[in-house]
Amino acid sequence: MSETPTRPVTAVILVAAGSGQRLGYGMPKAAVPLGGETILMHALRGIVASGVSTQVCVVLPEGDDGLRALCDAFREELADGGPLLTVVDGGPTRADSVRQGIGALMDGIDAVLVHDAARALTPEGVFHRVVDALAAGAEAVIPAVPVVDTVKTVTPTPAGDHAVAPEMVAGTAARENLRAVQTPQGFRAETLRRAHQGAQALEPAEAAAVTDDAMLVEMAGTDVYVVRGSTQSLKITTPLDLIFAEGLLEGPLGARWVEG
Repeated sequence: MSETPTRPVTAVILVAAGSGQRLGYGMPKAAVPLGGETILMHALRGIVASGVSTQVCVVLPEGDDGLRALCDAFREELADGGPLLTVVDGGPTRADSVRQGIGALMDGIDAVLVHDAARALTPEGVFHRVVDALAAGAEAVIPAVPVVDTVKTVTPTPAGDHAVAPEMVAGTAARENLRAVQTPQGFRAETLRRAHQGAQALEPAEAAAVTDDAMLVEMAGTDVYVVRGSTQSLKITTPLDLIFAEGLLEGPLGARWVEG
């Protein structure tokens, strides 16, 4: 009978530096209320409840004293046990914010999970699947769910047909091979550091095309493995997403651990 692999010493970088403009609250997304608490607090409680991390590094909008105060209060809650909670200011882009988090990691961290605060209701099981894949030997691993919609590639409509529609279908992707990617995305710490160091040499257009940390690792030639995500891990971006999230909290599946 094979032994269970030892889990690496893990830190979570929680990216919470987004402006939240599409939510329309006039405040950073992490500060928006959700079920009686902020989105940030739901995300933090989920990470801590999973028990996978030795350190949680929260990346906040620069100069946001309100969110820092929330983190300070949560740090007091963790005084009797729990991960080290570190807070840093984010940068102008998501990649810059992740690099700020990497720079604040404590010594001895073997693996890093990069998680979006906007996926505040991610079940604990997703965290465990990502960390278990790293323990089993993966250098990079992402959670994902099958794409249920038909996905088509498009091209601009020829000039003479603009009155009909602005775009036309160029092809249909094979849906069985498509996955919608979520967070937390997990990496060996040195793999993530190297990928972000290499990204700093990208031209602005190339950097803008990078949409997640796994893509940086792929560009460096590292295999990225995929584990099962969760439909509860919705990304709260629009007012409709917030309504869905409220429904999850209030409905029969309100507890985040119901669906793993």
